[in-house]
Amino acid sequence: MIEITGLRKTFGSFQALKSIDLTIPKGTVFGFVGPNGAGKSTTMSILATLMIPTAGVAKVDGYDVTKYPNEVRKRIGYMPDFFGVYDQFKATEYLHFYGASYGIPKHEREQLIPQLLQLVNLSDKKDAYVDTLSRGMKQRLCLARCLVHDPELLILDEPASGLDPRARIEMREILRELKNMGKTIIISSHILPELAEMVDEIGVIEHGEMIARGNVADIQNRLRVKRFLHIRLLEREDEAESYLGDQPFVHHLLRDERGIQIHFGGGDEEQSTLLHNLVAGGFKLVSFSEAQTNLEDVFLEITRGGEGLQ
Repeated sequence: MIEITGLRKTFGSFQALKSIDLTIPKGTVFGFVGPNGAGKSTTMSILATLMIPTAGVAKVDGYDVTKYPNEVRKRIGYMPDFFGVYDQFKATEYLHFYGASYGIPKHEREQLIPQLLQLVNLSDKKDAYVDTLSRGMKQRLCLARCLVHDPELLILDEPASGLDPRARIEMREILRELKNMGKTIIISSHILPELAEMVDEIGVIEHGEMIARGNVADIQNRLRVKRFLHIRLLEREDEAESYLGDQPFVHHLLRDERGIQIHFGGGDEEQSTLLHNLVAGGFKLVSFSEAQTNLEDVFLEITRGGEGLQ
């Protein structure tokens, strides 16, 4: 659905995109993550035909976004990070306006709009004026607007930005339903744990370059992320502390009321060996566990100048 090759965008001497290569198959939900100013919105704007690249090629469903912008626009629904709504319209009028803009006949819109409002959980707000809606409701109405012409690709730039926890949950459920409908979705977000629950793949962009790509588990495995191990023993804690301090891959050790906490630099095999050695050494273990690394940890590790990647 999306093919990007050598994509570059400069503004004077500033390189917003240095060289992006990206392929996203149809039906995929792709998460775009990165710090502010990394190039996420620039890439999305190019895909949405709102910005012309300096160099490289971007295609949507086989159509070059620069050469065939009208064909691309038929296939995409774009929701920018800052969107406008017409406050004096009712929700249904707002969707009728955009449906008419896409050339959808009125009798088709009459059937379509109630379905869209139901999809985004706004059926009870169909006659409400847009300016009376909460921010979360406006976001969902704008998502319905993106769907009015039944696009194959949704480009959603920070759709959960500024939403309260309940509104984010509602947005996540809607996106899950769209995924089940077979839509291809590219979505950017700084709410990383929630993004991990929604996407098939993530791509991490920083300083205009794609520095990592894959599912969350793959990226975690490719990083030199030091693990935190929690060890509790029945007895001989002093001996265990000294013993662990001499083991390979143990970078830092802390003992407190919870037991012994280890900053461990090895992988699964080395962790298994450490556990085996403790048992073989006669230490009576109550627990031996690894603190889970979440997506935020991964993001922070990756964006330290790319040094976290193998």
